[in-house]
Amino acid sequence: MRRLFPVTDETAARDSGGGPGTAGADGADREWGLEELAAAYAYPSGSGPAGPEPWLRANMVSTLDGAAQHDGRSQPISSAADMRIFGTLRALADAVVVGAETVRQEGYRPARAREDFAALREAAGQGPAPAIAVVSASLDLDFSLPLFTSPLVPTLVLTGAAAATDRIAAAEKAGVQVVIAGDGMGVDPARAVRALADRGLYRLLTEGGPRLLGQLVAAGVLDELCLTVSPMLTAGDAQRIAGGPPVAVPRRFELTSLLEEAGFLFSRYRRT
Repeated sequence: MRRLFPVTDETAARDSGGGPGTAGADGADREWGLEELAAAYAYPSGSGPAGPEPWLRANMVSTLDGAAQHDGRSQPISSAADMRIFGTLRALADAVVVGAETVRQEGYRPARAREDFAALREAAGQGPAPAIAVVSASLDLDFSLPLFTSPLVPTLVLTGAAAATDRIAAAEKAGVQVVIAGDGMGVDPARAVRALADRGLYRLLTEGGPRLLGQLVAAGVLDELCLTVSPMLTAGDAQRIAGGPPVAVPRRFELTSLLEEAGFLFSRYRRT
């Protein structure tokens, strides 16, 4: 892996040898350690107990022709480096926010504790693993799955106040924490982010799917996008990384980091 952006005088001077995370645009390609990746993707200092403002980042992958999935799943367009970053972003988060359809399609399991990140999480005042927070208006979920029955950290479900009481009861019976984050059947994105922050979950990561990400974009609550551009073409009619009604005015984000490995580009954008 090598860093393409930003390139500074310091990184350029180290191209030949390269300290951690310092390979410049022409530097040697090498595998970054987990500590380097954690430093490269650290949350802003204002998110977390020391600065109580939540920060919501998304992590998505897209092919060159804009497909976020192949055969309904993201794994076929991913790579080993993409999965290392995926694991790092999870290890840095307090909670992973995901849509119900993605839970069903991707076969979501509970987040696991990773020994490599144990000290980092302890120093940040985090538990052993991030909580999974599932967004679901209907609560049409299989609460017998390990995601709900045997997580290391209790799974949350974000839903609306009008959700069926029998489904809420089924979730709670499985040990799921039900969080009301909307007045009707749906979930209000801003209210969901605040509800998680009220539970001490400030460093938030969403892994989609496209419909959920579209809702977060439309609501203006997305702070950062970590987008992997996969050097593949799939054609077909797969969804883009975000779907749903368009925003009135395109939202501008600023490129803050760009890494590359084996033709895959790993970009990081923040809202301006």
